[in-house]
Amino acid sequence: MLTTRQGIRPLHAGDLSAFLELTGQDPVVNVFAEYRARTTNLEPRWLGGEIWGRWDGGDLVAACHVGANLVPIQATEEDAYAFGERARNRVRTVSTIVGRQPAVRSLWRSIGDSWGTPRDQRWEQPHLEQQLQSLVEPDPFVRRTVRADMEILYPACVAMYTEEVGISPETGGGRDLYRARVLQLISRGWSFARIEDDEVVFKAEVACATPGAAQIQGVWVPEHRRGEGLAARGMAAVCDIVRREIAPRISLYVNEWNAPARRAYERAGFLETARFSTIMF
Repeated sequence: MLTTRQGIRPLHAGDLSAFLELTGQDPVVNVFAEYRARTTNLEPRWLGGEIWGRWDGGDLVAACHVGANLVPIQATEEDAYAFGERARNRVRTVSTIVGRQPAVRSLWRSIGDSWGTPRDQRWEQPHLEQQLQSLVEPDPFVRRTVRADMEILYPACVAMYTEEVGISPETGGGRDLYRARVLQLISRGWSFARIEDDEVVFKAEVACATPGAAQIQGVWVPEHRRGEGLAARGMAAVCDIVRREIAPRISLYVNEWNAPARRAYERAGFLETARFSTIMF
């Protein structure tokens, strides 16, 4: 691809303001990248990887998070292809490539088969933002979880992850790490659930948040309780708490084929604002 843009280099703490200006061009779509930058100050030891920046003159015009996830940030297809060319010369350390669909497609064309065959490719994932008034009343029984809920909540988290990702988070000795992640979300006040008779019947978490936006993940209702409207009412309740206490704008992304979830999100006031893709290894 022809380009007039200049080279790519890893960003460092001195680039933080330029990076936040970049993510601020779309603070909802870029909430993960901005959250990572704010919590790590772009230091590789805290990132567990790097963030690459692409420059045009003295301006940062695109970036790419390279850690457990490879995430293009404000990248055109040309930018993404250039990031892919840099990535293909490295041993793969990422478990997923995720972001806006055009950039992910371009990244993947550039990387080609150098990283092997993905476990799954999900090209059509609506990115949703709550922009309308919820059509349902918030569930009054949804609350923040506490450490005392852990032994009830953890199996629900494992079930959700396994159903969504296709493998258990405990695979390969990952149980302690995943339990620590669930406890971290609880301690931050980012874990929400409705619990009845010692059973989680709805749950959701905040995956990441900045002063401007929050992203929801892990929305789940057990199979035998689906169809009761728990997800829509639960999401309405979670969004009310998040908007009041964490961030003013709320997003998530969902698999296109998950029609029940999409209906629940629509009832909770969510609209599609972009299209994401995810490649899983």
